[in-house]
Amino acid sequence: MTESLTHAGGAVFDVTGRVARVLVVRARRAPHDWVLPKGHIDPGETPEQTAVREVEEESGVTAEILAPVGDDSFTARGAMVVVRYFAMRRMAEAPSSEGREIRWCRRDEVMPLLMYERAREIVKNGFEIAEKIARPGAQRR
Repeated sequence: MTESLTHAGGAVFDVTGRVARVLVVRARRAPHDWVLPKGHIDPGETPEQTAVREVEEESGVTAEILAPVGDDSFTARGAMVVVRYFAMRRMAEAPSSEGREIRWCRRDEVMPLLMYERAREIVKNGFEIAEKIARPGAQRR
């Protein structure tokens, strides 16, 4: 499947105490939409490297990869786009080089902001990983 990937991105989580929040950025082409940061995989780059780079470029957030959380595919401007998303942990934050607006959201805040069901599934998968970090050893009910 890696050969068919064209893009990579991240569901970046900031875990403070027992609360996990996910990062969303304003879309470039539809600036009223909130999206997960993602971008084109450059030649010689791994999907993981792309996800880290694109998150930092679009949001100013430096993050580390935790685990893959899902793929998405769609057609944009006549071309097939296949994206691999990774759950990531926020390490540091600075202003975005792209000047995009960012927002950190709790689970209940982010779901209504995301336009596509697949994006909501990817974020849900990421929250499951992030919440284990927030509550190590916690058992799900």
